[in-house]
Amino acid sequence: MTTNPNSGKTAIVPMLICCALFFILGYITWANGALIPFVRLAFNLETDTQAFLILFASYIAYFFLALPSSWILGKTGFKNGLVASLVLIILGALIIIPAASNLSYQLFLVAIFVQASGMALLQTAINPYLSIIGPIESAAQRISIVGIFNKTAGMIVPVVLGSILLKDYDSISSRIKELKAGAEHDALLAELSERLHGPYIGVAIGVAILAIVVFAVKMPEVDVNKEEEATDDAAVTSTKKTSIFQFPHLFLGFLAIFFCVAVEVMAGDIIGTYGRLLSLPPFFVKYGTTFTLVCMLVGYFIGIISIPKFVSQQTALRICTIVGITFAAISAFSTGLTSYIFVALLGVANALMWPAIFPLGIKGLGRFTKTGSGIMIMGIAGGAIWPLIYGYLKDTLHVDFQHAFLFAMVPAYLYILFFATKGHKIGKRNT
Repeated sequence: MTTNPNSGKTAIVPMLICCALFFILGYITWANGALIPFVRLAFNLETDTQAFLILFASYIAYFFLALPSSWILGKTGFKNGLVASLVLIILGALIIIPAASNLSYQLFLVAIFVQASGMALLQTAINPYLSIIGPIESAAQRISIVGIFNKTAGMIVPVVLGSILLKDYDSISSRIKELKAGAEHDALLAELSERLHGPYIGVAIGVAILAIVVFAVKMPEVDVNKEEEATDDAAVTSTKKTSIFQFPHLFLGFLAIFFCVAVEVMAGDIIGTYGRLLSLPPFFVKYGTTFTLVCMLVGYFIGIISIPKFVSQQTALRICTIVGITFAAISAFSTGLTSYIFVALLGVANALMWPAIFPLGIKGLGRFTKTGSGIMIMGIAGGAIWPLIYGYLKDTLHVDFQHAFLFAMVPAYLYILFFATKGHKIGKRNT
């Protein structure tokens, strides 16, 4: 599946490492789903919007770090950049320990931001690497394969963290509400926050081992500083470009990634809060992210089978947006478990969006690919902004939480539909 462009041979070991790196990305990213209800309790937060700041700290780092990450990769090379990203992830995991011990939500958010900075560097390196090491037309298939590892980790982490962090959630929540501010109240919060120590020490150790492996293994470098040749956009690549701003489809792709991550985070991380507001049993609050990611995994398998053999990346993207709008509407106008299930089913609709959007956004960039990748990665900030918009609608404007969910989701899907239909063609010829 993965080829070394310098030798023409299958590069199995680098592909396996990429899969392991995506597993780490998935584990840390989708930990947010379990952390949201936990930090609201442990740090004694008043609203869901305050808890959603975890998502803001996690995803806004991509906006600020993506382009610097591109510059770092240009200086260090692919492999050294990967090692640096893993070191940042380790540092973030270690900062969480004093944050928990001191019940400092501010320091906790700093730790999440540091971790996300490492993930921004990691994402900026891996995504163009996967897109370029084979035919651009099948890039969505390769990204889908590593996406399976990403989402498998996402399915595991709510189970692991949920069983540790959210153990006896209802009884502890009731005790905290009953206790007045004082020594006993503070002791209970301290005991709860210390549950973070073990999982994040484990993360630091696991990522350190992977960093050593990446440093020791030979990884083929991909030269993206040459103009692409013999692509579908020959008319574009044959004209020498002098600026990244001469590729409007890239910036439209950035917005598509912004909204893609927005809907993905809304379905994957907000579902636990959604289940609590639907008054479902704690089981659905704890493991909502797992349910959504199981559905995403199904979507990835559909992508591997169907793209590009049966449908193009563009067609798959159009289908996914229509399905997403339909499922979001059903969720908003149904009740109880049915509403919850259709939020989880959004995972199927969302699964193929990133794999289809990213290659379309960087297609034809040639020597601007690294910078273009950084711009695309900046779009991950959608995961920082959209939950806060949802929280503002729900907590400040007092819009019904199901309707607020619909109002947040539909505009995002409509823009992705525009990109899949027309946006990816703007600025190109003969497409």
